Amino acid sequence: MFALARSHRTLAGGLLGDLGLFPGQELILMQLWAEDGQSQKALGRTQRLDHSTIAKSLRRLEAAGLITRQKSPRDGRVTLVFLTPEGRGLQGRTMAAWGELERQTTEGLTATERGQFVALARKIAPNLP
Repeated sequence: MFALARSHRTLAGGLLGDLGLFPGQELILMQLWAEDGQSQKALGRTQRLDHSTIAKSLRRLEAAGLITRQKSPRDGRVTLVFLTPEGRGLQGRTMAAWGELERQTTEGLTATERGQFVALARKIAPNLP
């Protein structure tokens, strides 16, 4: 399993690197493409990242010009995260990279086998932190 995860991450890193992203950053962007203006805490919770890890990832995305962060007007303790036009513009290329990642990862599997793999992964996921 470790070799599979490492190989998948390496392949993802190459595809995402062409877009200027590190593995994991695309997941944050995907979450914001689905709903822009989420709190930093919500992003970290969904991604299962602790506060310092999500903060570091967001700093990198902000430095790359893909997001902005601002305090909530309702509660100054809450930091909201918004896509920039550049961040929104990366959606198509990122989704294409993910499509290619999925294609290469599941190459040689039948549709039934892909479905079984997804079902097993969903069953395993709750066991992991």
